[in-house]
Amino acid sequence: MSLGSELTIPVDLQVQAYQYLLEAEYGQAIQVYEQAIEDEPNCTLNYWYLGMALLLKGQEAEAQATWLMALAEADADQEEIWTQELLQVVQLEAERQECLEKYAIAWALRRHIQEICPQNLNNLLRIIQLTQYPQANLDEESALTDAITLMGDHPPLEVSPQLLLETVITGLTQSNAPDRAIDLFEAAIPYIEDEQHWLSHLVHISNLVCYAQMRAPHACRIAELCLKIRPNDLAVMGRLSAFYQKASRYEEGIEVARQYCALASSIPTQVFGSYLLLRGLMTAGGFWDEVQQALMEHERLLRVLIEVPPDDLNPPTAACMFTSTFFLPYLVDDLAHNRFFHNQVSTLSQRALQYYFQERVEKFKQRHRTLARTAPPNKILKVGYLSTCLRQHSVGWLARWLFQHHNSEQFQVYTYLINQPEIDVFTQRWFVDPAFQTRQLGIDSCAIADQVFADEIDILVDLESLTLDTTCEVMSLKPAPVQVTWLGWDAAGIPEIDYYIADPYVLPESAQEHYLEEIWRLPQTYIAVDGFEVGVPDISREQFGIPNEAVIYLSAQQGPKRNPQTSRLQMQIIKAVPGSYFLIKSLADQEAVKKAFLQLAEEEGVDRDRLRFLPATPSEVTHRANLGIADVVLDTYPYNGATTTLETLWMGIPLVTRAGEHFSSRNSYTMMMNVGVTEGIAWSSEEYVDWGIRLGKDEALRQKISWQLRKSRQTSPLWNGRKFTQDMEQAYQQMWQRFIFPQPSVSDRKCDPSE
Repeated sequence: MSLGSELTIPVDLQVQAYQYLLEAEYGQAIQVYEQAIEDEPNCTLNYWYLGMALLLKGQEAEAQATWLMALAEADADQEEIWTQELLQVVQLEAERQECLEKYAIAWALRRHIQEICPQNLNNLLRIIQLTQYPQANLDEESALTDAITLMGDHPPLEVSPQLLLETVITGLTQSNAPDRAIDLFEAAIPYIEDEQHWLSHLVHISNLVCYAQMRAPHACRIAELCLKIRPNDLAVMGRLSAFYQKASRYEEGIEVARQYCALASSIPTQVFGSYLLLRGLMTAGGFWDEVQQALMEHERLLRVLIEVPPDDLNPPTAACMFTSTFFLPYLVDDLAHNRFFHNQVSTLSQRALQYYFQERVEKFKQRHRTLARTAPPNKILKVGYLSTCLRQHSVGWLARWLFQHHNSEQFQVYTYLINQPEIDVFTQRWFVDPAFQTRQLGIDSCAIADQVFADEIDILVDLESLTLDTTCEVMSLKPAPVQVTWLGWDAAGIPEIDYYIADPYVLPESAQEHYLEEIWRLPQTYIAVDGFEVGVPDISREQFGIPNEAVIYLSAQQGPKRNPQTSRLQMQIIKAVPGSYFLIKSLADQEAVKKAFLQLAEEEGVDRDRLRFLPATPSEVTHRANLGIADVVLDTYPYNGATTTLETLWMGIPLVTRAGEHFSSRNSYTMMMNVGVTEGIAWSSEEYVDWGIRLGKDEALRQKISWQLRKSRQTSPLWNGRKFTQDMEQAYQQMWQRFIFPQPSVSDRKCDPSE
């Protein structure tokens, strides 16, 4: 047989054969191609398409034999040409099958390309992408391994830079073999030409992996590899420090923060580095002396920052600055002092963002002005809720009752899920099903603001405040005419936010002079729940060797809420109550926390055997059940418990708390006032210790409080989600009336904090 590449088969026969192939009439196509070969045995394309038809019909062995028989006739000069010709035919068909979403067929075709040309890296990358389609049910790990091996065994091969980047991104975010996907990223590093282009994508991807997909260890590896691309890149180092903390690699997070601080040269980067270090030390817990030093330096830098002109801050830098004041209320219970920094820094950041996005901001405000003149006062209000935490998170557990009880005849609820690509059963039930509309959005603040604007939201409620820079950016752009902060944290100090939801107790009466937002006090409580699900405990007195008659104190808080002053007071309580034990649970560096508490115990003369350190619990319902082991819960100060306090009161356990000036230092106070229990509320260190001792020694008082707490389930506004929702809805309607019919109010008298 002598073959050539001249195409001489009759056009009508060629068209007929290929039409059969397109229509998946593979048997008919085979017959026509066989006839074509018989008529024109020298045309190689006949053999390639005959093999293709056989392969698509499932006759793989026959297809391979057809191709090999033809290729065997090639001489040295023809072999490469014919091979490329065959590859082109198979690749075109693979692409066609991909367009038809027949991914398994496309995968099989590309596997044949791999056999013919094993060093075709682009083809291997397409194979990896095909394995990401769940319906294809293909072997992803072997495809990743093949590509990693090929890239490691050969010098850089010819590859499409965009295809390589897309495949790495797809693997990092969607792979069922995430470790191998990260290995692929590492193998790709020698192929990277445009470093900035890669990093701009991968820093975002690492953030998604850590916070949306809850895979902090993988996010750490991704960020570490990003530093191999560009060592000492501050944006990457900032992410890596946070990822290490999220992955409980506390000391590594602190070390990267120190490196960041050493490299930072501008005031904004110095502020952010200082924030990272403070965050690392506080999240770990136990680094109390260093925290105080870091706080002093941080406040010094903040004072310099607030003098920076707004147009010196680009949008990413301005966004980072919002959260830089976050930890102040954890350390200092001085309302005027802390609000000064919150207001000044948030105002500066808002000005910077509005400077860069002037056109968008003006478009938003123009419609607000028109709406104020034309909107009917009694319209159905569109209320949007903006959060990353509408899931099994403290915010999610508390906010769900508002969604559950909203009056759908008067309010259309829009749920904006930020950086939450997957909707689990909890989110679906509590935040998607009750909503009029749900939007799943990323972390692009402009895109989020545009969506809120497009949805024509009347009242936008932020549940994040300074815990998330993205929502701060959105609120700064003012996409809704009325904007409110509720639940997630204290007010952010952003001038474009109109109201901050509080109650009669959670802020002192004089607080308004320190807030840019108008404090809107609900009549009884700023939060209410209909209760909590409780599981089965997985700890017991016997497990810890604690006698039945002993009094058990418990403290269960995150690392940032602990400090040596309050922890020392807790030791004094334990020392004064004979036979008592102290159970300590902390989501922090367990060894650092243990070391710090044992040192305090020694200094206060408390036998270390009276301290027990609890492991993490598998779920919230188990955590709540485990609270039952405690006779008395000792709260933290100046940052009280919030969800933990509600759970403690729901379980009927007496609580000792110290109230102060801040929202964060009055959470437990307002909750106890709303359940009608004042025993345990302290206003000084001395009262805190006195209440702790009294509740430990007086079993009858503990029983009385526990009975009051259990009775409060039927009477307290704290456990009445429906009534609370009605109060919130009335507040929304009154806010809307103010927008339609402006009147002198606190918000009208907002002053520039720099004046």
